[in-house]
Amino acid sequence: MATIHPVSSGKARVAALLLCCIGMVVLSAELRGTGPAPQAQSTSAGAQEKWPAGYTDTPVLPDTRWRVHDIDRPHPRVVSPGTFSTPEQPGRPPSDAIVLFDGRDLSKWQTQGKATEAKWKVENGYMEVVAGTGSIVTKENFGDIQIHVEWAAPKQVLEKSQGRGNSGVIFMGRYEIQVLDSYDNPTYADGQASAIYGQYPPLVNPARPPGEWQVYDIVFEAPRFEGDKLVKPAYFTVFFNGVLVHNHTASMGATRHRALAKYEPHPSEGPVLLQNHEGNLVRYRNIWVRRLAPYDTK
Repeated sequence: MATIHPVSSGKARVAALLLCCIGMVVLSAELRGTGPAPQAQSTSAGAQEKWPAGYTDTPVLPDTRWRVHDIDRPHPRVVSPGTFSTPEQPGRPPSDAIVLFDGRDLSKWQTQGKATEAKWKVENGYMEVVAGTGSIVTKENFGDIQIHVEWAAPKQVLEKSQGRGNSGVIFMGRYEIQVLDSYDNPTYADGQASAIYGQYPPLVNPARPPGEWQVYDIVFEAPRFEGDKLVKPAYFTVFFNGVLVHNHTASMGATRHRALAKYEPHPSEGPVLLQNHEGNLVRYRNIWVRRLAPYDTK
């Protein structure tokens, strides 16, 4: 059996008491915030080093003033995206959209060439062409835009080819995306629904039956002129019922019937036109636009 020495046992008790006192001092300091930083703060600092908000020592991107992952590059503004439409109910536009028709009135429209009140019929949340009243144009002018348009051809089919639900969405009063009942309705390819009229047919035909709501989502880039010289053509990117039918396609010029399109100088902005084509009773609803600006602009 080992011999217990009283002196050694006393030293052990003193050491244990000293360690206890040190622990209490450290705990008190941490509670006052003067001791070592909590582990969570150390982890946060480490995360900031691992995932920085940006850089100041990376290469400059070509043709810009910004570096790769530039910490000073402006952030895009926040936009609420809205909601999609259903056959029964139009969707809600994005928060930065300019609403051109919300189903209530034609206050944003006027008769083409007359600057008088648009005379199309408005009821049940849609507008409808009225024979003999002419086409209508927006009071506001636009250049580069994203536009959302919903339209429906008459459910009762009375004609064929270009006589079935014929209208058009015409940009700057010159550049047309065709509106037509193209469900089981043979006609010339560059004149069917969503065609860049007289120039390019759509890549595919996703038309719904007549009487159902069709949806166009179009990005239009206006042409650019320097004096009388065209320096950049107009471009169309078009989704028809959610299907891509034109992919950044250059327009050959202002729309013409049975003739070649061509460009002529014009102002940088112009109205959006909805065509009244010989009184075809086409309906429209839920029309809105967004003005488009270059990168890094507010």
